[in-house]
Amino acid sequence: MLRGLPAGAAGNQETYRCKGASSSVMSLQAWRTRGNGLAVVLDSDGLDTAQMQTFAAWTNLAETTFILPPDNSDADYRVRIFTPLREMPFAGHPTLGSCAAWLHAGGEPRNPDLIRQECRIGLVDIDMTGNVPAFLAPQTKITEMPGDHYDRLIEALELDRENIKNAIVLDNGPVWYVLELADADAVLNVDSALVRWPSFGPIGLIGKSGGSGEHDYEVRMLAPSSGMTEDPVTGSLNAAIARWFSASGRLGEAITVAQGTLIGREGRIHIWRESADSERILIGGETQIIIEGSLSL
Repeated sequence: MLRGLPAGAAGNQETYRCKGASSSVMSLQAWRTRGNGLAVVLDSDGLDTAQMQTFAAWTNLAETTFILPPDNSDADYRVRIFTPLREMPFAGHPTLGSCAAWLHAGGEPRNPDLIRQECRIGLVDIDMTGNVPAFLAPQTKITEMPGDHYDRLIEALELDRENIKNAIVLDNGPVWYVLELADADAVLNVDSALVRWPSFGPIGLIGKSGGSGEHDYEVRMLAPSSGMTEDPVTGSLNAAIARWFSASGRLGEAITVAQGTLIGREGRIHIWRESADSERILIGGETQIIIEGSLSL
């Protein structure tokens, strides 16, 4: 039985309280309800996987996370991350949102400048010293997209091959099939309704923005396992792209990415190197806690 949950929750940012502990919602943007909603449940001991998955489906948000005591003695807390349909090994905006919720609930890190989160891919460092909280981009496996998958993808998306600059597969826990298109306009012109999970794995699109606007690239993530046609903000995809750009010598000291434009969101992901010659790449964004409540399962 569910008690004390806010009405009209689906699709918005949310924060929940479980068994007397607080929880929160984050969104990688500076404006409330214009980013990617996340439900965070604290004090999740005692909930089994089926209960977690059922609640994640009920919230109908891109992700729902559950905070637990760490198994790794070097971690400050452990998190399990669920879409409405499955558990994820790692995800970016739930990493920052879960951290915000844990701190808001009174979590005390060993080091207030560097919080360590445990998830299925291991430990993820979250840097708290910048203008926005930022997680360290995990190491990423980079391979060329197989020809048959490439052909199937561009046929499904009805893309002009001349508009495709690169086709790559990136694996940082989740596996991303990424197409770099000619520019941001080409990214925004793609019809996301043409592909759906699970017929297609998560698809990343990226294109360089023109002029001197507030962001350098436009990113979209299609066919997410949340059941949406596209994800409003995807920190883990942007982290994988940042690692790819770094490996190919294309990542400057700092870039800003826009995401969610076509679905009425204003996601802004900030990517920067820890220092000019560092291979440590940080992925950051704003977090907003807008609802707190209690939950009984």
